[in-house]
Amino acid sequence: MISKYLVSLEEVDKARDEHLAFLDGLVKSGKLVIAGRQNPPVGGLVMIEAETEDEARALMADDPYVQRGLAEYTATGFRPSLGKLA
Repeated sequence: MISKYLVSLEEVDKARDEHLAFLDGLVKSGKLVIAGRQNPPVGGLVMIEAETEDEARALMADDPYVQRGLAEYTATGFRPSLGKLA
């Protein structure tokens, strides 16, 4: 999931602690592979294990950034064939 911030970085950062707590929940559930902010900080990347785009969207629907209208996600499927994640 690739996010795009819809408001200023200052507004996004007001919800960052809640967003990180949400991501920690994905870690605990075994769904999160890796996550981080883009550079420059115009959004982020959240790689999750999901069988379908609908499942991925359902998981991310609880993200405080989404619930508050601070960011939107684009789903991009990925199947690693080389490297550490393969």
